[in-house]
Amino acid sequence: MAHAQPTDRPAEPQLLLGLGLRLISALSLALMFAGVKWAGQRGVGVAESLFYRQIGSAACAATWVAAGPGFATLKTKRFGAHAARMAIGLIAMGLNFLAIMLLPLAEATAIGFSVPIFATLLAAVVLREPTGRWRWGAVIAGFLGVLVIVQPGSNHIGAYGGLVAIGAAVSTACATIAIRRLGATEATGTTVFWFAITSLVPLALLMPFVGHAHDGPTWAAIAAFSLAGGIAQLALTGALRLAPVSLVVPMDYSALLWASLLGLLIFRQAPSHWTWLGAPIVAAAGLVILWREHRLRIAGSAVTAVSEVQE
Repeated sequence: MAHAQPTDRPAEPQLLLGLGLRLISALSLALMFAGVKWAGQRGVGVAESLFYRQIGSAACAATWVAAGPGFATLKTKRFGAHAARMAIGLIAMGLNFLAIMLLPLAEATAIGFSVPIFATLLAAVVLREPTGRWRWGAVIAGFLGVLVIVQPGSNHIGAYGGLVAIGAAVSTACATIAIRRLGATEATGTTVFWFAITSLVPLALLMPFVGHAHDGPTWAAIAAFSLAGGIAQLALTGALRLAPVSLVVPMDYSALLWASLLGLLIFRQAPSHWTWLGAPIVAAAGLVILWREHRLRIAGSAVTAVSEVQE
């Protein structure tokens, strides 16, 4: 689908706008998770939260496609790959929501920073991507950072909640690998749209069994986190269209500040000193991985350019 590629990144990058959109996405995700946690305390389960979250995502994805590349660009021959991505994505999102309900916002967010670390490990094993000492060193350091946050064997974080959060990071990394495979032929908008639409099918089948009536404030929270999730999806997509990945992704780590603030204001949960010690280690490991991939991409582009000139 070569005709869809220009929709992923414009010819004239707008760096400041891209950075701003990525910061908005980090804030929106923090608000979404806070809403999920608050609604969960009022009886809204994981599957129910997923259903309402994906309604917002589907609406935003459809709006973005209609206003941008158009629905004609959504044609695909890889329905099986999209279905697999949907299944992995739902598992990842479900575990993330459960981790948010079980752990303080800051701790769950900090453990979530380990996604690039697990993605690097899976890419080396599943995709056979070459991984040098820089990235392996970052993977090891990132694992140590996660251990600092979780503190295995202590009462700092419940064992079940910690395992769920780590499982959420691993499954999100699996979703990243699935998206990377789809990216070989599918545009960003195509992947986002089909994930949002197809995921509503199994979730809708579950709703008669998990759906409940709620009071006004709870419905308001559901509407708010659904909208926040949709805004985050659009902002993430827009940021990647306007600025390089290596520039905008570091903005994601601002989510820890928002999660800490929301956790303190709404849930009276302050991050522990272990979280403030471990989170920078995990974040630094992720940034090293990002930096190394960026350098290798530049080197690969230079080699390709030289080859084309020689031909």
